[in-house]
Amino acid sequence: MKTMILRRTSYILALALVMSCSTVKNANKTQKGAVIGASGGAVIGGILGNNVGSGNNTALGAILGAAIGGAAGGYIGNRMDRQAERIEEEIPGAEVKRVGEGINVTFNEDAGVYFDTNKSNVQGTSAVTLDKLVGIFKEYPQSNILVEGHTDSAGADEYNLNLSKQRAESVTNYLISQGIDASRFDTKWYGETQPVGDNTTTAGKAKNRRVELAIVASESLKQEAQTQTN
Repeated sequence: MKTMILRRTSYILALALVMSCSTVKNANKTQKGAVIGASGGAVIGGILGNNVGSGNNTALGAILGAAIGGAAGGYIGNRMDRQAERIEEEIPGAEVKRVGEGINVTFNEDAGVYFDTNKSNVQGTSAVTLDKLVGIFKEYPQSNILVEGHTDSAGADEYNLNLSKQRAESVTNYLISQGIDASRFDTKWYGETQPVGDNTTTAGKAKNRRVELAIVASESLKQEAQTQTN
């Protein structure tokens, strides 16, 4: 599964998991999962904290902010593992990252959801991709979705902010029109303020013209997780 975590952090995480396993040798699977999940989450949270805190990735911030941790968090994480696998299976071009108790999905011009220049309507290949996502969201009705719109730096700030709003709302409205409950969505937009690529290059600008999704547990799933793991 694709991740944005730097390679060197994997060694830190691996060490944390080994240490966690050694403390729960005689525990059952649920208990082991809770301890390992808490340790892994703490490591990942520390790694990502600076970026999230400085506003460089609000999708990850939303995921980390929604976490409840412990055994219940492990229960939710298991659900998210399966949902992330389904997204990767159905939409190979999407960049899917499993973080903590949620999923971060990025779509750009190379990943199935794109817009014509200065346009915000969903059409063609983008509609086909979103239709696949609709099917997955219906399979997992206990997840909520944050939709974020972003642009490159070409054009005036105010124009880009409005364009990112239109594109994010276009994606949200399309998903709702296909039968996903509107109460599951939170829609935000940031214009050119959160680039992930170099805006001085064509390739970098293409990466910045994107829509991101943060998928997190609904309140009903959190309650179910707590009930099942108490």
